[in-house]
Amino acid sequence: MENSEMKSFMNAWISAIASFCYCYFISSSIPKGFFRLLSLLPVIFLFTTLPLSLSSFHLCGTTAFFLVWLANFKLLLLSVGRGPLSSPPQQPLLHFICAASLPIKIIQNPHPNSDKSGRKLAFLIKALTLAGLLKIYQYRQLLHPNVVLALYCCHVYISAELVLALGAAPARAIGLEIEPQFNEPYLATSLQDFWGRRWNLMVSSILRPTVYFPIRGLTARRLGPTCARPVAMLAAFAVSGLMHEVIYYYVTRVAPTWEVTWFFVLHGLCTAAEVAAKKAAGGRWRLPPAVSRPLTVGFVAVTGFWLFFPQLVRNHVDDRAIGEYSVLNAFVKEKTLLLLSLYSPKN
Repeated sequence: MENSEMKSFMNAWISAIASFCYCYFISSSIPKGFFRLLSLLPVIFLFTTLPLSLSSFHLCGTTAFFLVWLANFKLLLLSVGRGPLSSPPQQPLLHFICAASLPIKIIQNPHPNSDKSGRKLAFLIKALTLAGLLKIYQYRQLLHPNVVLALYCCHVYISAELVLALGAAPARAIGLEIEPQFNEPYLATSLQDFWGRRWNLMVSSILRPTVYFPIRGLTARRLGPTCARPVAMLAAFAVSGLMHEVIYYYVTRVAPTWEVTWFFVLHGLCTAAEVAAKKAAGGRWRLPPAVSRPLTVGFVAVTGFWLFFPQLVRNHVDDRAIGEYSVLNAFVKEKTLLLLSLYSPKN
């Protein structure tokens, strides 16, 4: 990556951290409500512009996800005195910045015996798997397009989990314990299990208070509790689709085609139907995990081939992402050889 891109990335995050300091002051000096929201709107607007200064897929996409989606939604909750930034008593500034800027949910009463060694081992295994995928990509031209898309599915999961784990590293470094960000989504036995309890749990935790619960409460008063749950569920999936569309725009700079939005709308409809079917069955009929797991993961993968990936492949985002890994690999090799030459014994 060019030095100018890294400089733009650092400038964007310096601006973001300064903005979070301002938000911390606002949260302690202005009561929740309209005037607090009015005070936070300039920051929300700033965050929507910061990724536009970046062209790298990884830096731009990560910044857009962390700031435009997660941080802005957290600030909207803060304006009404809710969410992870409003926990009383007021948390220290450093904790506030971590909770606001990173894809984390802080555990208030952490368990003293958390499995740190197991977490490090899992991270290492996923990093090695990603390295193996990058090696396979060198022979993409020889592979069937559907095989390549299947590899992309694995890549999205592994890279998303690694990026979120790296994003959480500053919080762990200052001693914060955080909730799991993923929970082995390949073991999901249903769409409800996949999206609600296993896949990218930081998104689920921010969509519930910002979209699901408000819509459910609103529709329950008008349509009754039976209709409220599927409507709220579909609304949460639709918002997730729209936010993915926004991130796609940042990394492609191409007008939306709405495919990824329809991907999430489809999954919202299917998840709502699945929940309704389970309720109607009353738990009397359930597929064994050996059947339900491949069906669930297979449905996610096939619909991903159809609606999630085409927009990225069409705009060569996959080529850019793989190219950036190659640049990073060359950079690490160069610096490693330099260090070895500096510390090697002189003849």
